[in-house]
Amino acid sequence: MNRIRKGDRVVVITGKDKGKQGEIIRVAGDRVVVANVNLVKRHTKANPQAGQAGGIVEREAPIHISNVMLFNPATGKGDRVGFKVLEDGRKVRVFRSSGEAVDA
Repeated sequence: MNRIRKGDRVVVITGKDKGKQGEIIRVAGDRVVVANVNLVKRHTKANPQAGQAGGIVEREAPIHISNVMLFNPATGKGDRVGFKVLEDGRKVRVFRSSGEAVDA
Protein backbone atom coordinates (compact mmCIF):
# COMPACT_ATOMS: atom_id res chain seq x y z
CA MET A 1 0.00 0.00 0.00
CA ASN A 2 1.41 3.37 -1.02
CA ARG A 3 1.50 6.39 1.27
CA ILE A 4 0.49 8.66 -1.61
CA ARG A 5 -2.12 7.78 -4.23
CA LYS A 6 -3.70 9.29 -7.32
CA GLY A 7 -6.20 11.99 -6.37
CA ASP A 8 -4.51 12.91 -3.06
CA ARG A 9 -3.90 16.59 -2.26
CA VAL A 10 -0.20 17.17 -1.54
CA VAL A 11 2.21 19.97 -0.63
CA VAL A 12 5.65 20.25 -2.25
CA ILE A 13 8.29 20.45 0.51
CA THR A 14 11.49 21.05 -1.49
CA GLY A 15 12.69 22.41 -4.82
CA LYS A 16 11.67 25.34 -7.00
CA ASP A 17 7.96 24.76 -6.32
CA LYS A 18 8.27 24.55 -2.52
CA GLY A 19 5.00 25.40 -0.77
CA LYS A 20 2.76 24.77 -3.78
CA GLN A 21 -0.26 22.49 -3.40
CA GLY A 22 -1.83 20.27 -6.00
CA GLU A 23 -3.57 17.02 -6.74
CA ILE A 24 -1.72 13.86 -7.75
CA ILE A 25 -2.43 13.11 -11.42
CA ARG A 26 -0.28 9.99 -11.78
CA VAL A 27 1.96 7.78 -9.62
CA ALA A 28 4.79 5.92 -11.37
CA GLY A 29 7.02 4.01 -8.98
CA ASP A 30 8.88 6.50 -6.81
CA ARG A 31 7.76 9.53 -8.86
CA VAL A 32 4.49 11.46 -8.95
CA VAL A 33 2.97 14.03 -11.29
CA VAL A 34 1.26 16.89 -9.44
CA ALA A 35 -1.20 19.25 -11.17
CA ASN A 36 0.34 22.67 -11.97
CA VAL A 37 3.64 21.83 -10.23
CA ASN A 38 7.08 21.37 -11.82
CA LEU A 39 5.95 22.79 -15.17
CA VAL A 40 8.40 22.36 -18.05
CA LYS A 41 8.31 23.51 -21.66
CA ARG A 42 8.50 20.83 -24.32
CA HIS A 43 9.17 21.59 -27.97
CA THR A 44 6.86 19.19 -29.78
CA LYS A 45 6.68 18.31 -33.44
CA ALA A 46 3.28 18.44 -35.11
CA ASN A 47 1.53 15.10 -35.62
CA PRO A 48 -1.39 15.53 -38.05
CA GLN A 49 -2.49 11.88 -37.69
CA ALA A 50 -3.01 12.29 -33.94
CA GLY A 51 -4.36 15.82 -34.36
CA GLN A 52 -1.53 17.41 -32.39
CA ALA A 53 -0.31 20.87 -33.24
CA GLY A 54 3.40 21.59 -33.01
CA GLY A 55 5.00 24.25 -30.86
CA ILE A 56 6.07 24.84 -27.30
CA VAL A 57 3.84 22.96 -24.87
CA GLU A 58 3.93 23.48 -21.11
CA ARG A 59 3.21 20.37 -19.02
CA GLU A 60 3.89 18.81 -15.64
CA ALA A 61 7.06 16.78 -15.16
CA PRO A 62 7.38 14.02 -12.54
CA ILE A 63 8.68 14.90 -9.08
CA HIS A 64 10.19 12.46 -6.58
CA ILE A 65 7.70 11.14 -4.02
CA SER A 66 10.00 12.15 -1.15
CA ASN A 67 9.58 15.81 -2.14
CA VAL A 68 5.83 15.87 -1.49
CA MET A 69 3.79 15.53 1.70
CA LEU A 70 0.14 14.63 2.08
CA PHE A 71 -1.99 17.71 2.91
CA ASN A 72 -3.91 17.52 6.19
CA PRO A 73 -7.04 19.72 5.93
CA ALA A 74 -7.49 19.74 9.73
CA THR A 75 -4.12 21.45 10.34
CA GLY A 76 -3.76 23.15 6.95
CA LYS A 77 -0.23 21.78 6.54
CA GLY A 78 1.59 18.79 5.13
CA ASP A 79 1.61 15.72 7.34
CA ARG A 80 3.41 12.40 7.55
CA VAL A 81 1.46 9.23 6.84
CA GLY A 82 1.39 5.97 8.77
CA PHE A 83 -0.66 2.80 8.55
CA LYS A 84 -3.08 1.17 10.95
CA VAL A 85 -4.89 -2.16 10.76
CA LEU A 86 -8.53 -1.92 11.85
CA GLU A 87 -10.45 -4.56 13.82
CA ASP A 88 -12.07 -5.88 10.64
CA GLY A 89 -8.62 -6.48 9.10
CA ARG A 90 -8.56 -3.49 6.74
CA LYS A 91 -5.32 -1.52 6.45
CA VAL A 92 -5.85 2.25 6.35
CA ARG A 93 -3.60 5.30 6.02
CA VAL A 94 -3.55 7.64 9.02
CA PHE A 95 -2.04 11.06 9.68
CA ARG A 96 0.86 10.74 12.13
CA SER A 97 0.06 13.98 13.97
CA SER A 98 -3.58 13.23 14.82
CA GLY A 99 -4.00 9.50 14.14
CA GLU A 100 -7.16 10.13 12.11
CA ALA A 101 -7.75 8.16 8.91
CA VAL A 102 -6.82 9.80 5.61
CA ASP A 103 -9.58 8.18 3.55
CA ALA A 104 -12.41 8.81 6.04
